Amino acid sequence: MNKLKDKVAIVTGASKGIGAGIARQLAADGAKVVVNYASGKGGADKVVADIEAAGGTAIAVGADVTSNAEVESLVSAAIDRFGRLDIVVNNAGIYQLAKVEDTTEELYRKQFDINVLGPLLLIRAAAPHLGKGGSIINISSNVTRVLPPESAVYTGTKGAMDAITGVLSRELGPRGIRVNAVNPGMVETEGTHAAGAIGSDFQAWYERLTPLGRIGQVRDIAPIVSFLASDEAGWVTGEIILASGGMR
Repeated sequence: MNKLKDKVAIVTGASKGIGAGIARQLAADGAKVVVNYASGKGGADKVVADIEAAGGTAIAVGADVTSNAEVESLVSAAIDRFGRLDIVVNNAGIYQLAKVEDTTEELYRKQFDINVLGPLLLIRAAAPHLGKGGSIINISSNVTRVLPPESAVYTGTKGAMDAITGVLSRELGPRGIRVNAVNPGMVETEGTHAAGAIGSDFQAWYERLTPLGRIGQVRDIAPIVSFLASDEAGWVTGEIILASGGMR
């Protein structure tokens, strides 16, 4: 498919997990992709190699999304290499659960810096380069509907991103730039494996409450992002799309 032909995309946190799947999907659909990573250069290089092996075009660019200078360099790298920018996917994020009495200032600031400040910095840097038809997709979470215990900070960051998505859809809409969010449920990734969630009682609980009876896979999320990035979604903005198998 070539629905994203001639478009250029930045995907943050794309060295693994959902971000890597999104980068591969956008490239398969014709986009030139900037695969951003913070520390996982090897993973990002592997994603680029996979894209190129499949006939696509991509580059890996390291940048800490909490640093304005590095975010500016990330956008510059896309413009310098490909001459334009059409799609921004704010996928980089972290989560750390804690009871409220165990919540620390460090835990709060780290999650809000990466999950909220990072997307805002990238949107600010990218917006001047996004013309009519530009698309910003924020990867949020269905925790904003499920509200799991011990997730006050993480759920707070995703609630903020849902609100920011709506605000910026109105702010940037007159310029022809669309802003949407995709809110996955539990997805099997390197991160959920490392956290011990896969095969756990939590997974069993989650699946019992999910109408489709399973957790998500990266392949469930990436095509939705590609649709929102494409002209096929040209009349869609300000939306928060739950991709959670019906879990809410």
